[in-house]
Amino acid sequence: MVWETLDGTGCSRHKCRFPNDSHKSAVTYPAPVRAHIDPSIGFEEGDKTLMGRYTGPKARINRRLGFQVFETTGAIRASERKEYPPGMAQRRRKPTNYGLALIEKQKIKYYYGLREKHLRKYFDKARRMKGNTGENLLTLCERRLDNVVRRAGLAHTRPQARQGAVHGHFQLNGKRATKPSMIVRVGDVISVRNRPNLKKVYAEVVASAAATDCHWLTLDSEGLSATVTSLPGFDDVSLPVDVGQVVAFLSR
Repeated sequence: MVWETLDGTGCSRHKCRFPNDSHKSAVTYPAPVRAHIDPSIGFEEGDKTLMGRYTGPKARINRRLGFQVFETTGAIRASERKEYPPGMAQRRRKPTNYGLALIEKQKIKYYYGLREKHLRKYFDKARRMKGNTGENLLTLCERRLDNVVRRAGLAHTRPQARQGAVHGHFQLNGKRATKPSMIVRVGDVISVRNRPNLKKVYAEVVASAAATDCHWLTLDSEGLSATVTSLPGFDDVSLPVDVGQVVAFLSR
């Protein structure tokens, strides 16, 4: 096969030429596939989430959403230093209703580390449950294993809790748990595996982690375990979000 260069002269490396000039046409390359961009807010949906979690600049997301979604020190410090959305300095247009609803949905996705597929799965499950759909959606997210580990104080951030769960650092009712999306129930006990290196690491985390007001969890700092004493309610959700707009957005 003879490859044609952009100017239609053939392969410059191997000095190949086409038999006649009729084939000397420029090669047409397809346009790059771009993620969905909402023009009203300038947010690129799906940015660097191919691995199931966001791996891009965390401070940029905090500034865009106007909330400390990521709790790392660097992200909080950067967002406090620049309390305005990222991007070129220009006059911001008033966001549309679609843009406002998209921002609220993105808060839930980045806060709990969800993909679009997982969020809609929780939404479908919340619709089949009794009660308010929006409240059921947030309580399901609160009951995720990685979120429970974070709320109990066994991790500094949710990404750290997710990484620990994936690596098998925790046990659920005495069995190794490697899925951060596991939904806990009343009476479940989440504990650190009986490994000296893990015990040492998480003992330091518990000692230095900030105390969280979470009455539906009981933490045993010496045994490095947390017990679910009751199911979380809507008032126990630590994420300030207009869940009504999220329900309307996902119901389209």
